[in-house]
Amino acid sequence: MTEATSAAPAPDALADVLVDAPFVRLVATDDGDALAAAGLLARALRAVGTPFQVRVAPDPFSDDVDDGVDDGIAVAVGADRGPHAIPGSSRPASADAFAVARVLDVDPDPIVALAGVVAAGSIPGTDGSADALDAAEASGRVRRRPGVALPTTDLADDIAASTLVRTPHSGDPEAARAALAALGLPTDLDDDAHRQLASLVAVDVADTEGASTRAASAVERALRPYETDSPFETVGGLADVLDALAREAPGTGVAVALDRNPSGDVRTAALDAWRTHGLTAHRALDDASIGRYDGCVVSRVDVAGAVDAAEAADAEIASVGSVSSAAAVLPSVARLVRDFRSPEPVAVAVDESTGRLAAAATEPIGLGDVCRTVAAEFDADGWGTADRGGLAVVADGSENDGTDGDLAGALAALREAL
Repeated sequence: MTEATSAAPAPDALADVLVDAPFVRLVATDDGDALAAAGLLARALRAVGTPFQVRVAPDPFSDDVDDGVDDGIAVAVGADRGPHAIPGSSRPASADAFAVARVLDVDPDPIVALAGVVAAGSIPGTDGSADALDAAEASGRVRRRPGVALPTTDLADDIAASTLVRTPHSGDPEAARAALAALGLPTDLDDDAHRQLASLVAVDVADTEGASTRAASAVERALRPYETDSPFETVGGLADVLDALAREAPGTGVAVALDRNPSGDVRTAALDAWRTHGLTAHRALDDASIGRYDGCVVSRVDVAGAVDAAEAADAEIASVGSVSSAAAVLPSVARLVRDFRSPEPVAVAVDESTGRLAAAATEPIGLGDVCRTVAAEFDADGWGTADRGGLAVVADGSENDGTDGDLAGALAALREAL
């Protein structure tokens, strides 16, 4: 199915539809921006007394979004699909969701909105998020300071797991701990200590083997963060958590995006899933075979092997029982390669053992449409948005017997289409 590129509906128009609906089903793409936007809308619907359901899926380009629900409506979040949608194409979906909630006379959480903006690759205060930043600053809920955008104060573990950066310590908490020890930072970090930390990360990103010229600008998203009063330390840290949860544990992600003060158990589950996700993605990339082609870089990884390595190296993670899958991790690997390793505009992460690939582009190029078109040629599944996509030649849960050729052919067709 073709992804449309029409502008987002006016907040007033969508708000009028939502307030009169007997039931609303929100179907969000599996990324941090759409998840944050769905949380903002769900909270607004709860405040006005409208029953709702939230579902997160790799691609809400399905018939159920068109058909809606009995005696209700469906809203696609993060994709332009169906009569009611917040596409997130012209600006972050979370910025539009914040505006819709305000039209409903609800006080939306600006921290969640700003986290969605960061997850979308934007900067708080830009791309339609000025109102959210103004609200957060006026209420004293954010303070911009030096440092790195992390979700907690556990610096070593967070730097190792963060997918906002790619450093020599990524995927290795002990290496991160040793690098921090060499700085001699105080237990309670002041602004000067935060500046030292930011300098370490910025230099390490640039010095990482294979770092691209794009890495120097990509790391800026993780620097000079907005400190928050939420259960997560910074806006950017929450953005990273939401992006991982959208694929790793969407139910927990909805709980985090919906509740301004999620319970301790929910927060712990969210952080456990995020850390496992980030460590697995980085360790998969550590052992990747990377090839450059005209227009794209292809990274071949073994996610199952990276999971085993993460659990063997970190007993605490192994005890959590959160196991990443190729479906969850490949999009993060593709984004990391795009931002920090690829000299080409598109990065593709491939896991041959599961028959899956994920792709990320620096610009909106209709990547999801490309993946769907290629998938149709190989009797596979394809999905995505304007700047990211995925493809699977094996159904979830089945063995990849004899499909290597299919995936290789699909990859070749994708490269040719790009």
